[in-house]
Amino acid sequence: MQDIAILIPAAGTSSRMRGRDKLTEVVSGEPLLRRQAQTAMATGAHVCVTLPDYDHPRAETLAGLPVQLVGVPDAELGMSASLRRGVAMLPRGMKAVIVLPADMPEIETEDISLLIEGFRATPYPMLQQATAADGTPGHPVLFPANCFSAILQLTGDQGARDILTANAHRLRRIALADERALIDLDTPEAWDAWRGGPPQKLSVPAE
Repeated sequence: MQDIAILIPAAGTSSRMRGRDKLTEVVSGEPLLRRQAQTAMATGAHVCVTLPDYDHPRAETLAGLPVQLVGVPDAELGMSASLRRGVAMLPRGMKAVIVLPADMPEIETEDISLLIEGFRATPYPMLQQATAADGTPGHPVLFPANCFSAILQLTGDQGARDILTANAHRLRRIALADERALIDLDTPEAWDAWRGGPPQKLSVPAE
């Protein structure tokens, strides 16, 4: 599957965590970012992780993993900066990229594999978007290579929502179990709720 890339945007500031870094929170015995990278690697895809810079503490959580690291010195410009720089640095020949948010601790390897299998099963390049079991759109999202030029032109902090809208005619949605496609953890309260009780829908990803 090395012609498919998985991009994990991890260059944000965790500003809503009030001094904590959500990507170093421990999930299943590992820092969340390392867990996400390992989950992605298990698909056999090429894995790229964006970081604020190459010596950021988050880089230490990825030590020893064969993942591509990409620094994002303009990360303050928003999610688009991570997407642009990540896609621009992918190896040549990638047929698609899956955007996997770093702060979604319930996403499993089999979930990502469903998007890859869906992409490979269609006769022409279709976008693949994970949804909750009830069909609510979420993450991760797969973008075929013919979307890369549009990703490289993104601006602001809205992610790739406009690309999904523009390609609605070739967007295939894939339901994941429960609400794992929606659960992202941005605040201490969200982490406490997730750890202290049954999974709950904390937010709906924008892309």
